[in-house]
Amino acid sequence: MSIITITNQLIIREFLPDELELHLHHFDDEMVARYIPKRSRQERINIFNHALAGYLTTKSTGMWGIFSKSTGDFIGGCLLRPFNNEPGVIELGYSIEAKYWGQGIGTEMAKAMVIHGFADKSITTIVALTDQDNTGSRRVLEKAGFTQQDNLIREGEELAFYNIARA
Repeated sequence: MSIITITNQLIIREFLPDELELHLHHFDDEMVARYIPKRSRQERINIFNHALAGYLTTKSTGMWGIFSKSTGDFIGGCLLRPFNNEPGVIELGYSIEAKYWGQGIGTEMAKAMVIHGFADKSITTIVALTDQDNTGSRRVLEKAGFTQQDNLIREGEELAFYNIARA
């Protein structure tokens, strides 16, 4: 298991194979799942297994677990992935357990992932999309330094679109 980054409150690291059920259970909470793409259990298992396989080839993009630095408790998940096959552009995605909302954890994670993403010198821009009604996620992105752009349509849904460029 490789640690991606450690912040004041968080450890962002690779998932372990035996954390599949932890990962799946995260999406059982309707509040957590409300603003993220709907996936079947099997699709989520496939995504998890794909992430585990990806750990062998890259540390700059992937899907990772967010854990409390002080307790080790699972907080959520985050990812960086290529965006629309655009060279130098990656997308930040995340979901956080509802009991951790409003504590600055999302912003701390997003800032850490921006630093991690830009450690790859080929990355010029990091983007993020969120439901237009997800004011909490929008605030997270803005506090992390992202700037709102024109909305974007993905899979037939109009989403709030944000980006941050390499300084």
